[in-house]
Amino acid sequence: MGSESEDELVIRLVVERLMQAHPRLAAGLVKAAVATAYEELRYARVRTYLPVLMERRARDLLPFDEQPPSP
Repeated sequence: MGSESEDELVIRLVVERLMQAHPRLAAGLVKAAVATAYEELRYARVRTYLPVLMERRARDLLPFDEQPPSP
């Protein structure tokens, strides 16, 4: 596991958080959404907020039944 890059670690942690928050979703679906979010954000200059931004974007891509109502 020592060969895991920083980005791979971030991806894994975001997938784990989303899976814990939404256990009914298929793991493959969550992984695909996080991978898409990562691809969209991977060249960001400021990487401090990459995990938060990836998680938010992945949530937008996932099909939740319990979507909050629009304001």
